Amino acid sequence: MPSVEELYDLSEYPFNQEDKALLKKAYDVAYKAHYNQKRDSGESYFNHVFETAKNLIRLGMDAKTISAGLLHDTIEDTSITEENLKKEFGIEITSLVKGITKLSNIKYQGRERHVESLRKFFLAMANDIRVVVIKIADRLHNAKTLQYKTPEKQKRIALETIEIHARLADRLGMGKLKGELEDAAFPYAYPKEYTQIEEIIKEKKGLYERHLMEIRERLEKELAKNKIKLIETNYRIKHKYSLYKKLLRYDMDI
Repeated sequence: MPSVEELYDLSEYPFNQEDKALLKKAYDVAYKAHYNQKRDSGESYFNHVFETAKNLIRLGMDAKTISAGLLHDTIEDTSITEENLKKEFGIEITSLVKGITKLSNIKYQGRERHVESLRKFFLAMANDIRVVVIKIADRLHNAKTLQYKTPEKQKRIALETIEIHARLADRLGMGKLKGELEDAAFPYAYPKEYTQIEEIIKEKKGLYERHLMEIRERLEKELAKNKIKLIETNYRIKHKYSLYKKLLRYDMDI
């Protein structure tokens, strides 16, 4: 079983004692609430809310938002009521959990209907943007575990992830998260195209990496020439789904 200490250690900014106490309380309540529940993979359902909380920590969210992430499925999927949450965690966290519960009822109806879904997301965001951030963190773990769903659900959830959640992450300035969402959903949304992109990357990986290294070296030289202190540089091959979209944009064969 994952431990609450993992959450403390994952944060780039150390939690104070009050934050740790709140997280521990949310962890305990969520664990007890989901104790007998299993996911399609056979693992404990608690692992899902724990992974959601970890995603929120990586996004730099505060203890209340992370706690709501741990509790985000309690009203919808357990015997815990809204009043229970208010009594234990107060109005703010309860409001976040309620907002996530409402968003969970939005189902993807195809590309022609996704604008309506986006509108509902933005309405929720206008009330408290943290609701949308938690929902995106929740969706990221769900997208990464699609292999345990039926083919029909895989397709629906994957398309929804790309059309709605990834676009929202992009609009919120979370480019890395957008890429993770798209890449997790890509194999299930467009399996044929995904296989083709995998083959292209495998074939050209060496060339891509050489180009990236050359650009990195040139950038470092320019920074040094202008007396700009370099702390760290990183480089990576473009996200698979982004590469696919780029090839489509330029009408290139895939």
